[in-house]
Amino acid sequence: MLNLSPPHRLTFLLSLVLIGLAVASLYLRLPTIGPTVVKYRTWFFVGAYVLLAFGVVSKSL
Repeated sequence: MLNLSPPHRLTFLLSLVLIGLAVASLYLRLPTIGPTVVKYRTWFFVGAYVLLAFGVVSKSL
């Protein structure tokens, strides 16, 4: 059985930033990093979720 713990603030904020960039790329034109985010938008969503999941499962992340 897994011991779940809340993620650290930095892990949570980083996943929130990744999700925010991916969602913002749907509605806004991001001038500097926009083409990269639009090209890999799905991976930004997946990466944010995986980072948050690792943060919940791991005590050190």
